[in-house]
Amino acid sequence: MRVVIVGGGFAGYNAAKRLLKTAGDDIEVVVVNPTDYFLYLPLLPEVSAGLLDPRSITISIPATLPGVRLALGTVSGVDFGARTVTYTDPEDHTRHLSYDRLVLAAGSVNRLLPIPGVAENAHGFRGVPEALYLRDHITRQIELAAAATDPQERAARCTFVVVGAGYTGTEVAAQGPAFTDALAERHPELKGQPVRWLLLDIADRVLPELSKHLAKTADTVLRERGVEVLMKTSVKEATPDGVTLTSGDRVSTRTLVWCVGVRPDPLVADLGLPTAKDRIVVTTELGVPGYPEVFACGDAAAVPDLTRPGEYTAMTAQHAERQGKLAGQNVAASLGYGQAGTYRHHDLGFVVDLGAGHAAANPLHLPLSGFPAKVVTRGYHLLAMPGNRLRTAIGWALATVSKRPTVQLGLVRGPSVPLNTDSPELPHRR
Repeated sequence: MRVVIVGGGFAGYNAAKRLLKTAGDDIEVVVVNPTDYFLYLPLLPEVSAGLLDPRSITISIPATLPGVRLALGTVSGVDFGARTVTYTDPEDHTRHLSYDRLVLAAGSVNRLLPIPGVAENAHGFRGVPEALYLRDHITRQIELAAAATDPQERAARCTFVVVGAGYTGTEVAAQGPAFTDALAERHPELKGQPVRWLLLDIADRVLPELSKHLAKTADTVLRERGVEVLMKTSVKEATPDGVTLTSGDRVSTRTLVWCVGVRPDPLVADLGLPTAKDRIVVTTELGVPGYPEVFACGDAAAVPDLTRPGEYTAMTAQHAERQGKLAGQNVAASLGYGQAGTYRHHDLGFVVDLGAGHAAANPLHLPLSGFPAKVVTRGYHLLAMPGNRLRTAIGWALATVSKRPTVQLGLVRGPSVPLNTDSPELPHRR
């Protein structure tokens, strides 16, 4: 019996892990993923700010899930009648996989809005290539600013705009000033030159998902760092040399970071399955109606929220991880191993790392800020990571006693770091 899992993110990784634990060697588990690692996405802002090495947050699938067969590639289609998955491997060969059970855990991609110039000029933030490219780009802008003789060009290169004040955008903006300060210190030409960070969102406060108390804490930390927090404001148009805000103001910049949220992977729309809010309709047992051998979970699935009747679970790592575990359990149950269950989960709170000794957290809905929140936040991440805990902890320790790396690697923007994942010239990413 073969179980094929599409995607190796929070949902797919945990589905495979639970399957191995429940059914062991009695079934073949194949994970189709474009990389050989599971990405611990919450720590990606620390990679872009030079605090952590990307290898710290990329956990090898073959090493941590022994017994799983990894199929490197990007899924392009599923024939539900023939029970076959079609995917393209890294060398552009088309391959096919038959399955007895299928788990669709394709995840999500950047959510674009129909704003002129954003797809061409903004930087997305969903994977290691984007984080490394952004780190290189920011480094390059500071170095080009130091070499510039035109004051307006220098100011534009020293201005960084982040759109989206959710978890990712807030953490990117919070980590940014310390990184650019470290870069600017190397260049006496920039002495006295203001380095601006702007955080925009159409919401009326940062971190609208958290309580007003925690949101205010984050807002205060950002402003103390010098971040210009502009709520009820977004981008009206983007060009290579700046952005026009919805307020009518023009900001000259060479850096626009797009963190406005996510949407299901484009594969979902191509499958021909019923959807709700662009996500695959599933039962509370994560099964796809009409296809008893197919399951879906994570950001790709519209999972009914039993704690809030009539609504679907949010597209968060917390839900994806737990849904993945249940999907693995229920797939095993459908093959005669164990009992199936339904998905019901009350969130356990959230953590937001604000850098430099600050964080905001509400573990078990107990609001924390400052150093206690920082301890809880880092402790939570270390417990939640399925591997590389020691490497990550050492990275944090080194960051407190040594200077962060401030060299650029010469990376350039290419197909690995697209913002518009619907472009016909670019492969869909899982």
